[in-house]
Amino acid sequence: METTAIVLVGLVAVLHAYFLVLEMFLWERAPGRKLSGFDADLARATAPLAANQGLYNGFLAAGLVWGLLAGDPVGFQVRVFFLVCVVVAGLYGGFTANRRILIAQALPGALALAAVLSAG
Repeated sequence: METTAIVLVGLVAVLHAYFLVLEMFLWERAPGRKLSGFDADLARATAPLAANQGLYNGFLAAGLVWGLLAGDPVGFQVRVFFLVCVVVAGLYGGFTANRRILIAQALPGALALAAVLSAG
């Protein structure tokens, strides 16, 4: 179960690194516009907000990587903390912005959190 937990945490970290790139650097290009459904004008107007979100997603990814690299018990505690942050952010985003966030962020975070807690 420990290997599964490590793999899932790594995948969630990679997912949030992807969110960082998408929101900070690709928001006004085809991938960002496809995700948001925004036209060019609205994408341009919301780019600073998306970049801010991307930065936060980068912090989540960095925290998860830290949790993978740190020795236990600190590593375990860091993984749990950042996965809880991922799940809470995913739930909030899913209920306030777009339901797809529940599947794209909250669900992977919850699965990784369950695996970490089971392995711990």
